[in-house]
Amino acid sequence: MSKSIWKSHRDALAARLRDAVAVVFAAPEQIRNNDVHHDYRQDSDFFYLTGCEEPECVLVIAPHRAVGDQTALFLRTKDPEREVWDGERIGVDAAPGVLGVDKAFPIAKLAELLPEWLKGARKINHAFGRWPAQDAIVTDAMNAAARIHRRLGHDTPSEWVLPEELLWEQRLIKTPESIDAMRRAAQLAAVGHRRAMAVGRPGVFEYQLQAAMEYEWMVRGSRRTAYSSIVGSGPNACVLHYRDNARQTQAGDLVLIDAGCELEDFASDITRTWPVSGKFTAPQAEIYRLVLAAQKASIAHCRRGHTFQAVHDATVQVLTAGLVELGLLEGTVEACIASEAYKRFYMHRTSHWLGMDVHDVGRYRLSGASRTLEPGMVLTVEPGIYISPRDESVPERYRGIGIRIEDDVLVTTGEPEILSANAPKEIDELEALIGTSTLA
Repeated sequence: MSKSIWKSHRDALAARLRDAVAVVFAAPEQIRNNDVHHDYRQDSDFFYLTGCEEPECVLVIAPHRAVGDQTALFLRTKDPEREVWDGERIGVDAAPGVLGVDKAFPIAKLAELLPEWLKGARKINHAFGRWPAQDAIVTDAMNAAARIHRRLGHDTPSEWVLPEELLWEQRLIKTPESIDAMRRAAQLAAVGHRRAMAVGRPGVFEYQLQAAMEYEWMVRGSRRTAYSSIVGSGPNACVLHYRDNARQTQAGDLVLIDAGCELEDFASDITRTWPVSGKFTAPQAEIYRLVLAAQKASIAHCRRGHTFQAVHDATVQVLTAGLVELGLLEGTVEACIASEAYKRFYMHRTSHWLGMDVHDVGRYRLSGASRTLEPGMVLTVEPGIYISPRDESVPERYRGIGIRIEDDVLVTTGEPEILSANAPKEIDELEALIGTSTLA
């Protein structure tokens, strides 16, 4: 994306701020062990507003100031000695041209200059509570601004507004450029899922399926996964957030892969479940068809004017009716829904927002009611059924079956767009693909 995109994001936020000033920090670097850092991933809010991947940066947006003097970026200075080790820095002089901000200053000047940028504002928009060290910098600046400027009759911030009030609501509605990035991320994620299916066969290890999938992403331009990939075979498919990925698959296993990649810091999130032997057993197919029917019913509700809750309700209705029909739940469908008996086999929600974060920002309820879906929102639809291998109260043929099917869905002015549609999910498509290639 170009610097004009990041500027448009800043301008949109500035229009929302009114009498507030926004102070947005880059993500701090994190130690992995000893003197080795984790791979750096920029804070989503900061990247959304700047496109800058460097740590030790702070963006200030002060719309009450004069035009041409409303955005300031504090960042590291050029340091040839450090750049030999860590790579080239943007530097203060180049930052306005590279990133499109009005002014740039050394990060070492933040404490000195920030009180001046707060003068004239009544509120401050900052993610208080996320990083204590950042909070201390902001509160010190607020106190200094009050001490220096209020006695001269100037306003300074006396209350704060959390990002969820303004910035996160802005991020919830995706711009055309963001949608394009998410569409490409989902298409690429589908390529990886297809590759994992193609190399699937009894005896392959879960981590080998993970490697085959993530290789496809990286060689095609994704630098990181959107979250730690879940590759659960056999009983591990019933563990919702399984992470070990170490089991060797066995004939007759289902493999549940919940994984996605990032492109331009936008996430994809796809789950597919398939038989490692290449053919669903009859009980597996029964449960799979039920989950797929629930997913399709919920996707039909991902349209303008429907509520977020309606997406989940559709899944619950279809799954509960199917579980009653299969004899896995007793009683009427209405009674099983009212008592939440279905949660024995389906214990999570159907959807979450998707964007720069895999569980993206934005409220799910407004004024106490489930919010209405609008064009530009992207959400996942991921129903599942998980039958414990240790549950002796269900027929043995169903025990140990864990199935989840997840797609990324864009709300449009018309029909929902399934961004991840290239990842096969119909039974005949899956069975035709599984085991058609080799790991090498």
